[in-house]
Amino acid sequence: FTKGILKALADLRPLRRVIFNALYNRKLASMKAGYTQKTASPFADMLAFRKVKARLGGRLRLLISGGAPLSTEIEEFMRVTSCAYFIQGYGLTETLGPSTVGYPDDMSLVGTAGVAATFTELRLEEVPEMGYDPLGVPSRGEILIRGSTVFTGYYKNPELTNEVMVDGWFHTGDIGEMTPDGILKVIDRKKNIFKLSQGEYVAVEYLEKVYVFPPIIEDIWVYGDSYKSMLVAVVNPHEENTMKWAGSNGYKGSFSEICKSEGLKEHVLKELAAAAQKNKLRGFEYIQGVVLDPVPFDIERDLVTATMKKRRNYMLKYYQPEIDKVYKALEGQRAANKAK
Repeated sequence: FTKGILKALADLRPLRRVIFNALYNRKLASMKAGYTQKTASPFADMLAFRKVKARLGGRLRLLISGGAPLSTEIEEFMRVTSCAYFIQGYGLTETLGPSTVGYPDDMSLVGTAGVAATFTELRLEEVPEMGYDPLGVPSRGEILIRGSTVFTGYYKNPELTNEVMVDGWFHTGDIGEMTPDGILKVIDRKKNIFKLSQGEYVAVEYLEKVYVFPPIIEDIWVYGDSYKSMLVAVVNPHEENTMKWAGSNGYKGSFSEICKSEGLKEHVLKELAAAAQKNKLRGFEYIQGVVLDPVPFDIERDLVTATMKKRRNYMLKYYQPEIDKVYKALEGQRAANKAK
């Protein structure tokens, strides 16, 4: 939905786009200053954002997101433009719904999963092999949940039940970060964290949520080799935005042909670097090389599940030759730079 709105904005006349951005920035600043969603800028709501509200049906009062963590930019965009209350929450099937939830009009909760819900207790458990310590700064570890809404066990599977339920605490398998006042931020899945050659742990799903935001990118898979010190990625470029970029930069040909150009690779790397800088990622979390695939990750190639979750082992097997070429080129560049 957000990308659809951004696409509509890109198609506006320059003056109308400038006006929309000015109204957006004014309302966002007002909300950050403490104004409620309704009182932050009624003028902006009437002039620009009522059209977004209309696309959502015109009667929407509350939006709750809980399928996966949203980036700060997307949540801010929805809070400002939807003309409705927007919050994030976190929960699992095993917890029978939300275990944490945000509050409308509280901008300090943007980019987080909120605080513990009623009848729910949360704590973080150390994951020493990955360097996560609840007593560290920031406080990070595996999310554990206890409360009256937590399930009693898996049907006819006591082994799995005993694995995830320890002393009444449900081990979610998710990695979280918690502030001193109890605000939870879900970083990644425990099993989707890997280590680079210099010992740095990388939360890959979190990085993918950061790097998918640039308009030129439709989807991305971030990969790191434990014997390498650099991250690379396979990117599905956004076809329409890519063709617009190609037209304005003198490139001709089909979408597949443009995806093979070095110019597009350089542009995508610059967009990824800008996203990393904006989200204050650490140096080793920057993407150093990319493979561009014009074909979206699909079930037919066994790259995603029926629910569109990435099958990372299959993706590695499929893209291994291209990834090896990228790493070889990066090592050649590094050797050349050292020789200078």
